[in-house]
Amino acid sequence: MSWPEVTVVDACVRRDGRGGSPTAVTDDDPAATDADRRAVAAAAGTSHAAFLGPGRTPDGGRPVRFFTATAELSGCGHGTVAAQAVRLTRTGLDELNDRQHTGGRTFDTLAIRRPAGIEVWFDQGLVTLRHPVPDERAAIVAALGLTADDPHPADAPRIAAAGAPRMLVPVRDRSALLRVRPDFGRLAAACLRYGLLGCFVYVPPAGDRPGAARMFAPAIGVDEDVANANSTGCLAAHLLDTTGAQTVAIEVEQGDALGRSAGVLASARRGPAGITTRVGGLAVVRDGH
Repeated sequence: MSWPEVTVVDACVRRDGRGGSPTAVTDDDPAATDADRRAVAAAAGTSHAAFLGPGRTPDGGRPVRFFTATAELSGCGHGTVAAQAVRLTRTGLDELNDRQHTGGRTFDTLAIRRPAGIEVWFDQGLVTLRHPVPDERAAIVAALGLTADDPHPADAPRIAAAGAPRMLVPVRDRSALLRVRPDFGRLAAACLRYGLLGCFVYVPPAGDRPGAARMFAPAIGVDEDVANANSTGCLAAHLLDTTGAQTVAIEVEQGDALGRSAGVLASARRGPAGITTRVGGLAVVRDGH
């Protein structure tokens, strides 16, 4: 089918304006099928596509749906950054406070015009954490192909969920991170077996130096993601949980192994219901086509 104008957004560019994860954004068509929606990302040359629905839900949220070439996602962090950046560009405003409805949840968003692009923040909500069971951990680590020297000596894998669960796997340093060469068939099978979205392999932030990460999600058709904002929020929750602090703010660089730069910001805080997070990134909106 023929879609309305598709805009490609570089979501979560780094502070110097480099890189970002290309994301297709278009208005949804109620006559479209999910197969039609899955085809948009491939046609636009992006890994993900965001579909902006009309109107608002009863709780005030503007509907947004996300698809890869393989499946619909219950949420997409860098896709949310892209979607809200496009919404702001359609207005004459310098700042847009809004609410988005995705995956059965409505949450607050904020988009602000900056000299280098559009800065977007969104409330990720409650993040739950657990330790993986031994078989689950062994299957994922084996599929990643980690050597005995790669794991981080002071941290251990966790399962984090803000919606879909994913495994957070720490490695020793950036060299170890770049060496990761997953067996994508084994990793997809392991993620499907244990109900995981994918695997976020990371080096924790240290002092003023940002963390670094790679996201592998072959089970949903994305072998490696340029930027995964939701997983960065999950990492902030994990670091908060392990440090005992009341708040944590992090920056995580991504995309280097793919020859493309990306950067995601996230903060976590403790509240009565548990750990909640806020995730942000800078977006550059390209011309539609």
